[in-house]
Amino acid sequence: MVKKTVSLVLGSGGARGMAHIGVIRWLEQNGYAIHSISGCSIGALIGGIHARDKLDEYEQWVRAISKFDIINLLDIAWGKQGLVEGERIMSALRDLVGDCEIEDLPIKFTAVATDLTEETEVWLSSGLLFDSIRASISLPLFFSPHELNGRHLLDGGILNPVPIEPTIDDDTDLTIVVNLGAAPEHKIRPTLENDLKNTDSDSSQKALLPADNFQSKIAQFIKGLTNSQSSSDTGGWSMLDIADQTFDAMQASIARQKLAAHPPDHIIEIARDACGTLEFDRADEMIELGFNSAERSLKSN
Repeated sequence: MVKKTVSLVLGSGGARGMAHIGVIRWLEQNGYAIHSISGCSIGALIGGIHARDKLDEYEQWVRAISKFDIINLLDIAWGKQGLVEGERIMSALRDLVGDCEIEDLPIKFTAVATDLTEETEVWLSSGLLFDSIRASISLPLFFSPHELNGRHLLDGGILNPVPIEPTIDDDTDLTIVVNLGAAPEHKIRPTLENDLKNTDSDSSQKALLPADNFQSKIAQFIKGLTNSQSSSDTGGWSMLDIADQTFDAMQASIARQKLAAHPPDHIIEIARDACGTLEFDRADEMIELGFNSAERSLKSN
């Protein structure tokens, strides 16, 4: 059987992006060949790792992650332009996957970032893979901006949470978009505060990196931020929760406009309240959700 070739567009959405893994697995098992990937934020991370042919290793790693591991991978960016520097997590991923030049990948790959100074999207399709990924995942307030080629770059989802444009000239049979900002299903969405609570008591679990007093202070610092300025008027949300959900709502609106302007062949929708932004410990659930969503969207085609 001749496989259908696919340009795959992987959107932004924090830990919901683990659903991208499930989508890729479904495509692999059902006669599709991914020839091109465009992604932003978590979509750039998952897409780049798949293009590197290391998704098996990453999936095994993320399925084993705990809240305590997540805290251990955060390095506070004291006095800088974001809460987290991001070098610790990027170093762990480079060790797991291995870096390379994007031009050497077996699959065409583009990571999309944002240059706020110029108010433009930046398409990264050359240079070191993890430089491009680090730029694309720089969520405002959370990650520090990433300097690359003289530009300070932030999360690609700011301007384009479903970056379909880099695939428009692809010579493939289908363009498939995975949108992580679909309409909410009105689930009880965890706040970032609840997302990170009890991490200190979770120390009995094996951490991916050794814990120390400094990491305990990071956990307490983040809890302090998420505990601050909450009120009954916002359902107990902290200022970070409000920023998080505001960003999701903005991205959902932009995504609708982008998809209307450049309709893909298929859209796989993941509700934006499927899980919290930092709930990477729910990878099993999100991967299954992605697989089942692809099944519903694509099986009859």
